[in-house]
Amino acid sequence: MSGDSDLELVRGLVGAALASLETSRSRIDDLNVYPVPDGDTGTNLTLTVRAIVDGLASTEPGERPALAQAVARAALMGARGNSGVILSQIVRGVADVLAQSTNGIDPALTARALRGASDAAYRAVRRPVEGTMLSVIRELAEEAERRAGEREPLGELLVELVRHGEDAVARTPEQLDVLRDAGVVDAGGAGLVELLRGLAGAVSGEALPAAPPAEAPSGVEAIHLEPSRYRYCTVFVVEGDALDRDGLETQLEELGDSLVVVGDETALKVHVHTDDPGSALSLGTAAGTIEGVEIANMHEQQERRERRLSLVPSARSKSGVVAVVAGEGNRRLFEALAEPVGTIRVVAGGQTANPSTAELVAAIEALNADEAIVLPNNSNVRLAAEHAAEQAQVPATVVPTD
Repeated sequence: MSGDSDLELVRGLVGAALASLETSRSRIDDLNVYPVPDGDTGTNLTLTVRAIVDGLASTEPGERPALAQAVARAALMGARGNSGVILSQIVRGVADVLAQSTNGIDPALTARALRGASDAAYRAVRRPVEGTMLSVIRELAEEAERRAGEREPLGELLVELVRHGEDAVARTPEQLDVLRDAGVVDAGGAGLVELLRGLAGAVSGEALPAAPPAEAPSGVEAIHLEPSRYRYCTVFVVEGDALDRDGLETQLEELGDSLVVVGDETALKVHVHTDDPGSALSLGTAAGTIEGVEIANMHEQQERRERRLSLVPSARSKSGVVAVVAGEGNRRLFEALAEPVGTIRVVAGGQTANPSTAELVAAIEALNADEAIVLPNNSNVRLAAEHAAEQAQVPATVVPTD
């Protein structure tokens, strides 16, 4: 394949993964109770993948190693939160393997790529915990390795991996007590499967069934959880020459927990929960130049999560809306309407980025509603929206907005 075709293929796949994550962002946020119940895992995963999309938009065609490096760097620099940083290493593991290939992707190469992703993810976490997205990526790698010798098309393999991933996510409460006590599955693992669902739909050309519908956590145990020992989620990038990852990690470990330091000698991404973000940043500036600083008050985030879940009705909605929107401002308008009731799903698209029928079907079925209204908001999207309405498992009507 040429550099042009490789780049367009990757752009399409990452765009499909982003669309799938976006339809489940709020649901995954609500599941988030580990490592702290700050309710932002879906958002962090979505923003991390969106950073890859943005990075690829300005990437020039080139050889596969250069493209793989661009994808891995975009993921690293754009990683948000604990889950996003781990996802960046999953992306890096996949990219490093695929960069070495010269032909198409087959089951054997897929297995090697997922094993590379699993190994990179486990290396990123100083004290790996089972029942998290680490367990899910490992089980996906193991399943791909079991199927590596088969001659099934890549799309069929990915569809089967989605099903296996759903089973792996369903088992996470058996592996992690905090999930079992709260009555939820792991949010990071659930997000990873939604990302894979988007990839599988794009490669196979078929609309994959949405994740099994689940009501937002409504019990006291799931909503009112103990806050993090530390207050601030602190994330930043250190750039420099000959950076000492292990040394910086050892120093940062004294300041808090949930520590993840990943990257290479020229750029390190740091994530740490601490009461003293200033000291963490000082360690970064002593090592190199810092940028991309993000500090979030996790206690405030948890309070917002509790208020949101306390207001969310647990009953299935009568109707819901799927809206295709272009631009961050439009997205925020629609998402603001979605937050109180959870019956609006936003799909990225517009004049030059039309979502597929599969993406729209997935969004319709993720509504957890008896019926759906689809707003294409662009004449170029209308045909895909009509096809999606025909294929969805619930009654859906397209309002031809443009």
